[in-house]
Amino acid sequence: PAPVPAGHSTFTVLLDGPAAHDSAVAAIGAAGGQVLRENPAVSALVVAAPPEGFVERVAAIEGVFGATRAHVVGTAQAARGGGPARPAQAAPGPSGLDPLDTRLWGLSMIRADAARAVQAGDRRVLVGILDTGVDGSHPDIAPNLDVGLSRNFVTDIPTDPTGAPLDGPCEFEGCVDPPDHDGGGHGTHVAGTVAAAADRAGLSGVAPNVTLVNIRGGQDAGMFFLQPVVDALTYGADIGLDVINMSFYVDPWRYNCLDNPADPPAARIEQRTTVEAMNRALEYAHSKGVTLVGSLGNENEDLGRPRRDMSSPNYPAGSEYARPIDNATCTDLPVEGPHVIGVAAVGPRGEKADYSNYGVEQTSLAAPGGNGGLGGPDDMILSTYPKAILQEDGDVDAAGEVTPSGAAGGVQKVCGPAGCGYYTPLQGTSMAAPHVAGVAALVVSRHGVPDPQHPGGLTMDPDAVEQALIGSAHATACPATPRPTVPCEGTPEFNGYYGNGVVDALAALEQPSR
Repeated sequence: PAPVPAGHSTFTVLLDGPAAHDSAVAAIGAAGGQVLRENPAVSALVVAAPPEGFVERVAAIEGVFGATRAHVVGTAQAARGGGPARPAQAAPGPSGLDPLDTRLWGLSMIRADAARAVQAGDRRVLVGILDTGVDGSHPDIAPNLDVGLSRNFVTDIPTDPTGAPLDGPCEFEGCVDPPDHDGGGHGTHVAGTVAAAADRAGLSGVAPNVTLVNIRGGQDAGMFFLQPVVDALTYGADIGLDVINMSFYVDPWRYNCLDNPADPPAARIEQRTTVEAMNRALEYAHSKGVTLVGSLGNENEDLGRPRRDMSSPNYPAGSEYARPIDNATCTDLPVEGPHVIGVAAVGPRGEKADYSNYGVEQTSLAAPGGNGGLGGPDDMILSTYPKAILQEDGDVDAAGEVTPSGAAGGVQKVCGPAGCGYYTPLQGTSMAAPHVAGVAALVVSRHGVPDPQHPGGLTMDPDAVEQALIGSAHATACPATPRPTVPCEGTPEFNGYYGNGVVDALAALEQPSR
């Protein structure tokens, strides 16, 4: 793309459709905008322009749906843990399992360990990790990551508009990380839960034989801008991904509202544009055969009855103001977007995680996400993590050894023939969603059909994948003791805490295909 001129900002401009392209581009130029590149799959333009008043000017152009500044639209949903942890056990695990798999209570809860004897995944099944990146140097990730298909759609941003550190100093030329790099750690953790290799070292994922593809849309800092996310979704659809995991939620607006009276005019235009662009991208991916999995978020909030929003816009810092949220016209994206399987989190005893969002309108399934509390790291989700990030955090020293603070937080190091891998516990709905994405990949592996026209090689109707997941889930009733401030509504078969129930890999494989 062309460079951004000095004094200009970058905008996503959404057109009404392809027919509006030529006249709209000419009018955008007259309004002071310079088109840098396009995403024809959703009729979106990336435009550089002087920032003052551009959103309002361009939104008034015939054929333009709306516009939004290139500010943050996503935050990774996970938290590091603390407290005592048992020492690592590097001896081989039971047959078919890796040494640390005995700590993966989530793997056994959803019967992914038992499902491995039936189906461990097919290499032709492609799972996209739309996150902060995937560390291709990790020995449990490298065997399954297709670096050639992987793409990075973001440019690192060292500081935010106020000058405060955001991503920090750029590690690579042009501030563009390679497609096998993760400067945040979150994406590598998610990827490991989906498909860490079963190689008798470290740990293994839910679907250890499928192929991972990094479609990076998140900054090192764990923030997600609109255009990279849209580009990642449409690219993933075009290359034949079977599943995409999305463990992030929309910022700077906690909810994107269509016409909130509390918002100024430009903010209303931007939110409407974000909703439309995301909906188009999700629809496009679904139409291309992608099963979409999203996390519900970590505010312990009924998404069907959202509380007053006190945190938006949260970028740059200090911009927030109080605004009421109307459930009918305000959307939590991407999880409330079309065709997205919304996943809530449970702890190791099957209980709703204290932090997990919920709601009868939004919850499709529940899955292990961790519920640290008094249980500390052992009640969280252990997965792969970049060594460099752990060293930055002081959890691994320069010699590659786990420090006392790392050990207290549950960090593990396991060395095998391919080198030493590092692992850390996290908790959040971010950790729940990849359990479901992994099971979805197993379903496609077992029931998908060969298609020479499909880039990945196997394909399955995403609606059929979803039906297999929800039809086989372990139904989980609301707690016997009600929680008045966090009401659980529904039946034992379907309710706001657990949706259709906790995902069950073995049962999902036994579901008939259609």
